[in-house]
Amino acid sequence: MNPVSRAAVAMLAAVLLFLLGPFVVIFVAGFSGDETLRFPPQSWSLRWLAHVFTVEAFQRSLVTSLVVGFGSTLVALALGVPVAYALSRGKLPGAEVVRTLLTLPLIVPGIIVGLALLNHGVLAFDLPVTLTLLIGHTTLLVPYTVRVVGSSLANLRTDIDEAAITLGATRLQAFFKVVLPNIRGGVAAAFVLAFITSFNQVPVSLFLTGPGVSTLPIEMMAYMETSYDPSIAALSTLLVVFTIVLVAATERLLGISKYV
Repeated sequence: MNPVSRAAVAMLAAVLLFLLGPFVVIFVAGFSGDETLRFPPQSWSLRWLAHVFTVEAFQRSLVTSLVVGFGSTLVALALGVPVAYALSRGKLPGAEVVRTLLTLPLIVPGIIVGLALLNHGVLAFDLPVTLTLLIGHTTLLVPYTVRVVGSSLANLRTDIDEAAITLGATRLQAFFKVVLPNIRGGVAAAFVLAFITSFNQVPVSLFLTGPGVSTLPIEMMAYMETSYDPSIAALSTLLVVFTIVLVAATERLLGISKYV
């Protein structure tokens, strides 16, 4: 192996260590049997993995995260799929401007988005916390759904739906009976990506949560302020495993990497 190859391998190893090191630390600490969080653990146990299922705050916030995650993802798909279809198939004036505007929620820091929704949603209109969370998360997820579904539509021949229209179908019938079945893999990939993004969202949720209503990541942050046991490491381990299994299953069944 020449010096250039050794340097490239060393750089790759350093990058992998930088990216995966924190996950390894959290994963190992999640199996600690100690009373306080430390690395490496002095003893090993599954007690903290079992303990997280008994914490009422985690149970309540998990339900909130699932409701907000599924709700905002479905709304984002309902809005994003037609937009992606219009941008892909329709000759719309200013289409590039629309695409640029759709990237703004991804460019603007989440703290700014959360603060704006707090001022103009919760405080101005006194909206319920859960509804404001749904609106905030949907705002962040629509660009993901448009991008992923748009990639799927770009790989679908445009003459398929035109042929259906020629044979007597309306534009709406062609979309639901011809186009949508052919892009279901992209829609499913957008669903998984959007749901994981919503479930792990912190900056926007930090501003929009209220008394008695909190998402799981925010509840985990609050728990760390008063407790320093390995519960958070154990819960983080479970969430990482859940995310990996979900993405791996989706990749195996649908080939999510073709769309993202």
